Amino acid sequence: MSYFRSNICSMSGYVPGEQPQGDGFVKLNTNENPYPPSPAVAVAVNEALQRGLQKYPDPMAGAFCRRASELLGVPPDWILAGNGSDDILTIVTRALVGEGQLLRLPYPSYILYRTLADLQGARSEEVHFEPDWTLPEAFGRGSDDLRLVFLANPNSPSGTVVPPENVLELAHRLPCPLLVDEAYADFAETNCVDLVAKSEKIMVSRTLSKSYALAGLRFGYLVAQPHLIQQFVKVKDSYNCDALSIAAATAAIGDQAWLAETREKILHSRDRLMTAMRDLGFIVPNSQANFVWALHSRQGVRSMYEELKRQRILVRYMVYPGWGDGLRITVGTDEEIETCVAKLRKIV
Repeated sequence: MSYFRSNICSMSGYVPGEQPQGDGFVKLNTNENPYPPSPAVAVAVNEALQRGLQKYPDPMAGAFCRRASELLGVPPDWILAGNGSDDILTIVTRALVGEGQLLRLPYPSYILYRTLADLQGARSEEVHFEPDWTLPEAFGRGSDDLRLVFLANPNSPSGTVVPPENVLELAHRLPCPLLVDEAYADFAETNCVDLVAKSEKIMVSRTLSKSYALAGLRFGYLVAQPHLIQQFVKVKDSYNCDALSIAAATAAIGDQAWLAETREKILHSRDRLMTAMRDLGFIVPNSQANFVWALHSRQGVRSMYEELKRQRILVRYMVYPGWGDGLRITVGTDEEIETCVAKLRKIV
């Protein structure tokens, strides 16, 4: 006899990208930043340690929200901090989607969205992107039991973007909130933060794992109108962000010069990677994230992934029924990219 809810037993569960424990890998599989975070982060963490960890942290991460408010141009009470943006996605799903109700997501996209619906005992509806990575009309169609729509923007695995004007038009048509997951927005030409003030349906989630190089720390946040934030606070864990992560995240977003310099390096390397992969016969959409999505025009890529792994180069092999299989390759340093591309030249 099972002690678990039936939906837990039947679901597959989310599988994170491989995290090797040994050294000597070129790790280009989980979209981490290849550069160390701002030096201000270490200073802030050390100061937090000196103050001590015997007391609970600020449950609302007020210092971070105030700093983010200045950066984003929204009041502090429009911001909710989380233990990574996955925590934010979980809070929003728990608050808005009940058992048997409907969550809509694009396909192919971030596979955690479907897992969050499964955890709720809810239904998920995948609406396929068009071949050019635009959204079909059906993505904005109303439904009586539709409670939440997710949109990764830039999308994973494609790295493509839905323009803000299209996102606003989509929100006007939907009968429910639209969460724009901007995990990679700092690498893109546009973002949707300004749309939050234009529509209460639009919410934007961000993470510090990618652009701010804090994947090992876990910190993310949500931007939404304050009456929505007030309800989400009821759902989150009491102290979902610890004192060290609050201090580090606050210092990280305070160093915009570091972000600008690091972003420039990653965008330059991204262009080199896209060009090199196309020269090898791969089909690569124009990415606005810190990774590229590559399908080969003449052959499958699983054997390429396996051979790279044998040579201690990790990329993400992903299969999407109806779309084929591809390699999602993180933009590493120029040296890491050249190592990966050189191996692929021999394999292809």
